[in-house]
Amino acid sequence: MKPVVVFRHACCEGAGYLGTFLAQHAIPWCEVRIDKGEAVPSSLDAYSGIVLMGGPMSVNDDLPWIPPLLSLIRHAVDQDVPLLGHCLGGQLISKALGGTVSKNPVKEIGWGQVSVLDNQLAKEWFGDLPAFNSFHWHGETFTVPEGATHVLASPYCENQAYAFGKHIGFQCHIEMMPEMVRMWTDKWKADIAEASSSPAVQSAEVMLADVDAGCETLHTVADKVYSRWIQGLVHN
Repeated sequence: MKPVVVFRHACCEGAGYLGTFLAQHAIPWCEVRIDKGEAVPSSLDAYSGIVLMGGPMSVNDDLPWIPPLLSLIRHAVDQDVPLLGHCLGGQLISKALGGTVSKNPVKEIGWGQVSVLDNQLAKEWFGDLPAFNSFHWHGETFTVPEGATHVLASPYCENQAYAFGKHIGFQCHIEMMPEMVRMWTDKWKADIAEASSSPAVQSAEVMLADVDAGCETLHTVADKVYSRWIQGLVHN
């Protein structure tokens, strides 16, 4: 089987729990480390699916890898190669398909509830789950691209996820592992301090208080999403 390709845009924002899930299901995967200067592939022929992880940059930044990645995303849709976007990844897919990415009313950092919207596509991805506690770390938000269905929302960010066909893009982080939360709260202390006045920003202590249990519960949600997503992988 051809591997899933995971685009890493920052050294501490790798595949996380998705890597564990793919290994459990004997699905090969590889990384394109944008943060190390690795080039965006010009073809999708070698891959069964495309995953785009998070990162501290904006999709609106003038970075040399963004235009070719947006082009690759559009080709993936044209060729029916499934896309899965986490945070920055969800923003990249939205922008590639004509959506816009702009400043969210407030920064979201930490644990917070997201609601599953009442529509058929949301049920296909999340089952009968009405809401769940996800992890957040963002200051921007995407619009739902034309043709996609809005599937998740939260009190501080209306567009938390959208889906269409084989594809899904998230603003929140369902891929979190406890060690990732620990690393982010240590590496980006300044972000937490600068945004501490936001009602949607938690202290590091709060984020870490029940991090193992929080991630374990989040993984049950990720299992639903990732199980649905791998059904669309290209097998030839």
